[in-house]
Amino acid sequence: MPKTSARLLSLLSLLQSRRDWSGHALAERLEVSARTVRRDVDRLRELGYPIHAVKGPDGGYRLGAGTELPPLLFDDEQAVAVTVALRTAALTGAGIGEAAERALSTVRQVMPVRLRHRVDTLRVTAVERPGPRPDPQVDPRLLLTLGAAVRAREVLRFDHASVPRPAADGTSPRQEAPGARDVLGTPGTREAPEPAKAPEEPPVLPATGPRRVEPHHLVTLGGRWYLVAWDLDRDDWRVFRVDRITPRTPNGPRFTPREVPGGDVAAFVTSRFRGSDGTGGWPCRGEVVLDLPAAVVAGHTRDGVVEELGPHRCRLALGAWSWPALAAAIGAFDADIHVIGPPELRAAFGQLARRYAGAAAEEPTSPPRAFDA
Repeated sequence: MPKTSARLLSLLSLLQSRRDWSGHALAERLEVSARTVRRDVDRLRELGYPIHAVKGPDGGYRLGAGTELPPLLFDDEQAVAVTVALRTAALTGAGIGEAAERALSTVRQVMPVRLRHRVDTLRVTAVERPGPRPDPQVDPRLLLTLGAAVRAREVLRFDHASVPRPAADGTSPRQEAPGARDVLGTPGTREAPEPAKAPEEPPVLPATGPRRVEPHHLVTLGGRWYLVAWDLDRDDWRVFRVDRITPRTPNGPRFTPREVPGGDVAAFVTSRFRGSDGTGGWPCRGEVVLDLPAAVVAGHTRDGVVEELGPHRCRLALGAWSWPALAAAIGAFDADIHVIGPPELRAAFGQLARRYAGAAAEEPTSPPRAFDA
């Protein structure tokens, strides 16, 4: 059972989130008895909060209008920022969607009327990224545990579940020895960056461990949470999926923080997902000439370098985490391609050409039926 002060704050937050609450519903949400709820309501009344009793079969409570709470001194830009952050919190993967809705209701209630009306005009619909499966939600308590260790600079011990790595030909996953690979490690020892989500998620293998790390940063990327840490047993930096972490207690000794390679944690994590060594570049880079205007190519290239060679011709330098991926990205442009180099890119085009030719030569077949009549 939470302490009285914490429970009173939770009760007040619930009363602010909607108009009427039954005593039974409040007791269930707070995990206390109905008698404890009545006592807590009386304490809030003594503190000056006008909580009215609601008649009905079960009885209930309502927080009266005009409740005096400490004002929030937001300017217009801050109010917009808080509103957008809370209304899109469900997409962070932190499992705080319901709490964010209650927080927005509480913040709105204590805003000045003028600012409240402006915030109410801002309607944001948060749409999750389409895909065959939702990203795993991370328990907020786990984030607090990891965040506390990062702040206290204490060594963490945890088990870390892993997934079977796809075979080289992409046909089926193969089992690896426990602890053989991390989520993202140094080049040559890491798993390849996660490919596009398949219709079925690979099964998660049992947790391996315990791992001993110096936690440095919590990072959110694409609806998932990652822990950037120095692995004491592997003597190198690692990026761990938080939803696969099971902490062990107690924490280890305090440590002196190290500097992330390059000094920029965002650039470091991005480069690891690209399969790079932390310098920020792609491991595979090539150049081609496309029979397209430079303006057209530049409009569909995020981090490539486009050079105009004529009205309908340009040079493109681009990178990717593998040569086939780079060839496929360039092939997405509807234009003739002239490879400048390197030879690995030319070979990747040949590999894809054979694969596509084989697919085009196959006899058409009816797609499998999901259900038979």
